[in-house]
Amino acid sequence: MSNEWPKWVRDDGSVVSCTEKVKVMAENFDELKQIAQDALEDGLLMEVSEEQMRKALHELVDTLINPYNKI
Repeated sequence: MSNEWPKWVRDDGSVVSCTEKVKVMAENFDELKQIAQDALEDGLLMEVSEEQMRKALHELVDTLINPYNKI
């Protein structure tokens, strides 16, 4: 399930070019996409509104916490 994900950049705008880091990011996003797709399809099969499912998935992302946040 290879997707063309964005070029990953650091906060300073420089590109993350380490092959292994880019590979891990691609694998993580491939997995996330498949899990989100499965959740959407399950919700639709259970007659949940598509609009509500998409909104819930967006809200889920908005609740993610950065444990490395520099305060």
